[in-house]
Amino acid sequence: MTPFAIQEMTLSVALMGTDLIGQARTGTGKTLAFGIPVLQRSIAPKDVDYADIPQGKPQALIVAPTRELALQVSNDLHLAGKDRGLRVLTVYGGVGYDQQLDTLASGVDIVVGTPGRLIDLCNRRALDISHVHALVLDEADEMLDLGFLPDVERILSMTPETRQTMLFSATMPAAIVSLARTHMRHPMNIRAESSYDTTMVPATAQFIYLAHDLDKPEIIARVLQAEDAGKVIVFTRTKRQAQRVADDLTERGFDASPLHGDMAQVAREKALTKFREDKLRVLVATDVAARGIDVAGVSHVINYTCPEDDKTYVHRIGRTGRAGATGIAITFVDWADLHRWKMINKTLDLPFDEPQETYSTSEHLYHDQGIAPGTKGRIVDPAPQAPRERTDRDRDRGDRGGRGGRDGGERKGGGDRNRDRNRTRTRGGESGADGPPPVKTTEGSPDGEARTTGTRNRNRNRRRRSSGGGDAAPAAVVEA
Repeated sequence: MTPFAIQEMTLSVALMGTDLIGQARTGTGKTLAFGIPVLQRSIAPKDVDYADIPQGKPQALIVAPTRELALQVSNDLHLAGKDRGLRVLTVYGGVGYDQQLDTLASGVDIVVGTPGRLIDLCNRRALDISHVHALVLDEADEMLDLGFLPDVERILSMTPETRQTMLFSATMPAAIVSLARTHMRHPMNIRAESSYDTTMVPATAQFIYLAHDLDKPEIIARVLQAEDAGKVIVFTRTKRQAQRVADDLTERGFDASPLHGDMAQVAREKALTKFREDKLRVLVATDVAARGIDVAGVSHVINYTCPEDDKTYVHRIGRTGRAGATGIAITFVDWADLHRWKMINKTLDLPFDEPQETYSTSEHLYHDQGIAPGTKGRIVDPAPQAPRERTDRDRDRGDRGGRGGRDGGERKGGGDRNRDRNRTRTRGGESGADGPPPVKTTEGSPDGEARTTGTRNRNRNRRRRSSGGGDAAPAAVVEA
């Protein structure tokens, strides 16, 4: 088995206990580059000198920016250190404290966690990191982007100065360099690649399409039926978008699930587990999952919207083509995002300055992605629409002949109303000789007593005369 470049270059240095900064593109085995030295330099319970160290206190601490990445690192360490019997605990927010507190009380050797929950446990005095011999900051640039830098510095201040510090990241912003200079002792800088344009997986084919937002689900549904389509991750900009796209794909017949911050942690872990175990084919995720998903067999990564910047683009498409495998990355660019994409394209020195306008029926889409002619964006028939239940209002309309009697139906009581309108008014407001006698009605009367339309008309005429100011001219006789 041949190690990756970052592993080959860091293992010998890290095993000596030297501080180091490791920089390499995503998906090239950084986890084992620091995991193996941490496991080797930790003392297992069955070792002779285990009694000489503080019992049950963590010997190593690994800080990760997201829950998903913390779980991935913890699983890798548990698998690699199984023979040594080292106890690995993962701590993160979104779940209860009880199980984590109980495990810490029983004793652990290596703790992997997110900054917020680590500080919470330290404040509760349930976690003591004052004896760790190794501290690892994984995906340090992501922690900077998420605003965790103050928390990381606080965690560093709780650990002994004699610790070994290892910092791993795909990119190295100025703030991370400053952090390294402040908290690391003569670190060795190891860079597996020398330029930014090689931070992307070389075996990943990239396609950039200028697409209309309403047509994107149809395009994705057809790509899912391509010849080499396996498991697919769709990245969206917002949580609502992720939920909507996942629901749309499910309605079209595909096994899809969302993964975003509004979901409960249990639901997020369940979706990821099903995705890893091939029980789920499509994962629609926000960037919260861009760093934490290390799943074999991801054939396609689809950017539903243009990424915010070049770093986001690199980390998203790094979910495919991992560990030497090939992959396909598809990015949809809206017309409003053309300027943003051109900046990403220029920064990464990519040849896609003018994305090709693409629709679900475009021939080049079928050719690029290996989609069979005639493929449609649905593998099940749409669910039949349940007939709408007829309401009392609908029945009332039907009885009156359509829309309230306007479509030729006779209005209820319409004859009486027309006779009232055609009636000739006199000066006193009483009906003329040809009109019908006043009709008594109690409808709308507050006290339930009968009143007549004639009285109502007289009252109206009185108001007209009084508003005219004194002896107004008699009201003109109107012929309807």
